[in-house]
Amino acid sequence: MESEDDMHDANDMESVDDDFYSDGDGYGGDALDSDGDDADYDFMGNESDDSNDQAVSRSQKNYTVLKEEDIRQRQEDDITTISALLSLQREDACILLRRYNWSVNKVHEEWFADEERVRKSVGLLEKPVIHLSKVKEVACGICFDNFSPDGIRSLKCGHPFCTTCWKAYITTSINDGPGCLTLRCPDPSCDAAIGQNMIDSLASGEDKDKYCRYLLRSYIEDNRKTKWCPAPGCDSAVEYDLGSGSYDVTCGCSFNFCWNCTEEAHRPVDCDTVAKWILKNSAESENMNWILANSKPCPKCKRPIEKNQGCMHMTCTPPCKFEFCWLCLGAWSDHGERTGGFYACNRYESAKQEGVYDEAERRREMAKNSLERYTHYYERWATNQSSRQKAMADLHQMQTVHLEKLSEIQCQPESQLKFILESWQQIVECRRVLKWTYAYGYYLPEHEHAKRQFFEYLQGEAEAGLERLHQCAEKELQTYLNATGSSKDFNDFRTKLAGLTSVTRNYFENLVRALENGLADVDSQGACSKAPSSKNVAGSSKAKGGGRGKSSTRT
Repeated sequence: MESEDDMHDANDMESVDDDFYSDGDGYGGDALDSDGDDADYDFMGNESDDSNDQAVSRSQKNYTVLKEEDIRQRQEDDITTISALLSLQREDACILLRRYNWSVNKVHEEWFADEERVRKSVGLLEKPVIHLSKVKEVACGICFDNFSPDGIRSLKCGHPFCTTCWKAYITTSINDGPGCLTLRCPDPSCDAAIGQNMIDSLASGEDKDKYCRYLLRSYIEDNRKTKWCPAPGCDSAVEYDLGSGSYDVTCGCSFNFCWNCTEEAHRPVDCDTVAKWILKNSAESENMNWILANSKPCPKCKRPIEKNQGCMHMTCTPPCKFEFCWLCLGAWSDHGERTGGFYACNRYESAKQEGVYDEAERRREMAKNSLERYTHYYERWATNQSSRQKAMADLHQMQTVHLEKLSEIQCQPESQLKFILESWQQIVECRRVLKWTYAYGYYLPEHEHAKRQFFEYLQGEAEAGLERLHQCAEKELQTYLNATGSSKDFNDFRTKLAGLTSVTRNYFENLVRALENGLADVDSQGACSKAPSSKNVAGSSKAKGGGRGKSSTRT
């Protein structure tokens, strides 16, 4: 990936279009064993149609970012709608909406289908359960002390409780968490719901703020179309149009995440694969694989021991201190010159020929191969993640410092330098996609050799193109930042960088769709399905010979 051919300069837009991901050998080249077939392969079909689809997809969003004030306003509007529609008090309308996950349509349907059942399930009573006659004193249902009617509060059910007990009950419930939103009458036999008016009149200022916060959060968390942004410190939420395609969304804080699983955006990998990959990275399974592949258990205490140098004479750590042979695991007292000395073991060799150690060696070899394969993909996944984080820092530096400096040096307004920011934003996005292609490759079935060859070719081409764009934005731009005055060839640099950005964007968009489609254009015979388009996925007219994904990334 770091060869002179791969890292050549694209000095004009024609060379960018013709050579960016291609040469004259036909799409797929050696990677697909095409035997010199000149036919081009385009796993995304008609290129002109795809370009139109890409332009539309980039201009349309299937989600809405909601700030806290937007959420509060929507919540108030829904309460007002139900209150007016059903002729209910606002606190009763709020209780209804909470019960039906803030769905106005669901409340409407259920209410008019069976109002009495809804009232009973929610706790909206029309008539009091008990009637208090005009008396001078009333006994509190919790502390059983007698109070004047002015010291007693009750819900529509009529159960009497003193103000002190009410405050303690409400405070304890709010401090216990969001369950306070479904608070009922303290009487065990009563299901009357406690509304916000009672909370506002009896709770302290701090408890009222907590209750309002729980209420606001319930509007997002109980609604199946909305979710909070998982970025630390972000209070925004995202409303997603269910069934509208990609789950990748971008919050107002610029954090990209998958709306479905709330992990970071991970196209082209599906949510199940991401969950497995994250679990594998954090689980103890790889530790056990490493132990199995690189250590042997002490024959006496069974503690795993790693041999990293020296002879075959092993001594276990205290308190065991058992001395044994590393090869056959027999007691060292039975070894010596007659068994091969310190660097060999005749007993092991003879036992191995008889097949005594076949199963243990097979398990150890399998564990070692599995560990090496996982390490290969994980290292490249992690390297691209580091490169992405570095690119994000460079983008921030460009936005806050370098853009203004470059504007002064080149005597051009910052509005005409946006192409540099676009290139860095594209680098950040492509690093993310490239990172997740390694998780995709790890779980790609080993027996699907054609798909694996094709995938590795595409991954290699993507990495080569991204390296070219990254080098142009990082190193070549530095020349103009360090210049003492306006450069005559800056417009040529603008054309080159903008061209590389566009071509890289198109290639990665097509790559993502191909991987999401399971590389369906690769048939079981190991060749790509031929497409009517004469151009490859990058929009160029030819394709290179086979390449493989490598870790030629910046950190």
